[in-house]
Formats: sequence, C-alpha cells, structure tokens
Amino acid sequence: VLVGFRERRNQFLAEMESCKVMHPIVGEKLMDLSAMIGQLSIKDKIPQIEVAIGDEDCVLAFRVLEPATDEDKEIMRAFGHQHNISICLQSKGPDTIVPIEGEPELMLTYSLPEQGITFRFKPATFTQVNYEINRQMVSRVMQEMDFNEQDRVLDLFCGLGNFTLPIATKAGYVVGIEGDQPLVNHAKDNAQFNKLTNVEFFVADLSKDVSDQVWARQKYNKVMLDPSRAGASEVLHNLKKWGPELVMYISCNPSTLARDAGILVNELGYTLVKAGVMDMFPQTGHVESIALFKK
Repeated sequence: VLVGFRERRNQFLAEMESCKVMHPIVGEKLMDLSAMIGQLSIKDKIPQIEVAIGDEDCVLAFRVLEPATDEDKEIMRAFGHQHNISICLQSKGPDTIVPIEGEPELMLTYSLPEQGITFRFKPATFTQVNYEINRQMVSRVMQEMDFNEQDRVLDLFCGLGNFTLPIATKAGYVVGIEGDQPLVNHAKDNAQFNKLTNVEFFVADLSKDVSDQVWARQKYNKVMLDPSRAGASEVLHNLKKWGPELVMYISCNPSTLARDAGILVNELGYTLVKAGVMDMFPQTGHVESIALFKK
C-alpha cells in the first residue's frame, strides 16, 4: 500500500517513507499508516486521506468507497490510540465525515494568542496550513493596518474569519464576506464563541457583481483581500465607491497579485507602499505574499 502525494502533473503516487513538509505527527508516520491500511479489508477502496491539524488535535479523515467493517474500524481505532490521532470516515462529501468513536461531530481548534482569539473548526474546514506562519501573518497585518475604534473594515474572501476576528478586537466595525456558506456559518459561530459583537458576515460570490448587496452599499476606510489563486480582479473596481485609504492584499499566487496590483495602481490610483513574502509552504516552490496599498 502506497501512502503519499500524487506526482506532479499525473495521478501516480510518489512512494514516500516520510514527509518533512507535513506536520510530524503525520509526516513521520507514513510507513506506520501504510502498514495499518494494508491490514484493512477496504485497503483498495481508500482513494484519499484528509489531514486536519489543530493546536492540540490531529484528525485523519479516510475517504472510503465502501463501508468499513467492524474489524476495519477496530484496526483504525487501535492505530489512532497508539499515535494520538482521531480517525474519521468519509463516505461522500465533506458533510459525511464521521468519527469512528466518540462524539458524532468532531471539532478542532487553533488560536491566535497575541489577539486572544480561538477558532473552532471541523476536519474538512479550510484553514491556513501553517499555523505558526499564519500567526506571524496576522500580526503583520494588525501592525501595518493599525486598526482603531474609528475604522470600518471590509474583509473580502474572509473564510472562517482568520483576519476578520482579530481585526474586530481593534476596529470599530468589521464586515467579512465569503462565498462558501459553511465557512460563513463557522465565522459567525466563532465570533459568538469569542464574544465579538462588532462583526458581521455575509455570503457572496465575489467573482460576480455585488453592488446591489446591503454590505456593498456602505463605506469602508480599510479593506482586506485574501483571495484564492484566481485573484480578486472582479471585485477591485468596487473600491471606488467604498473609498478605502488602505488596502491589504494577501496572495498565494504572485502572478495574480501582480495583475491585481496593476489594477490598484494604474486604474484606481493606489500606491504600493510595502510588499513581502512569508514562507507559508516551506520546502516547496510556493509562498504567501503580502502587499499594502495606500491612497
């Protein structure tokens, strides 16, 4: 049984004994994981394993094409106990992830100690892959944007509120926008969990016209952007009516950041005042870029 990543540009699996990029609780146990899967009756019916890491927990969610037998579950349960890993099975989409023991719904946490924020999330929820670098990135954003009680802040592509909630500890009013309803639900729950009442979240497809939405008809003096690799070109021209003096752009794709920076500077009149990268994905060819624009 091979356990590892797919090779670049094809569907073959690269044979791996360990992985230095992954969290060591998983990356150093690939051989043990492979041996465990080899004992299962459904070993050829597991196309994918989702890894979720929290501050204190690790979850492996096994995508299964056939139901696991009771014996399979006992083998997986023993592996989990031995390595301090929670095991889940996923029969279809993300909503079907179920722990093989314990509570029917498994929640993990990650924290931003500097801002006093704790996030609760499910195994399939999108979070930043590198929590240590994420903490540094949030701190840098807070430092450069210098939020205060007079600020009205718009956080676009906000996810579960990774930036929105720490911003809300300093700013007067914050709005987070995300296209994924489950993520927005998580964001609202986390705002309540952290007792933040000056923040609102809305669902919106930011690749389409949003000008008629209630939140889009307001004014904001500072805007956060943290889009997917596709960038944020469709939503940038709304900045004219929002009128922000500062725009912070976080990007995992330097090419779309360069394209959108051109729009911000050449078409919208902003000046690029600071830019840099953070090693969010060590030992890979990918980086997280940060750019601050001012008008």
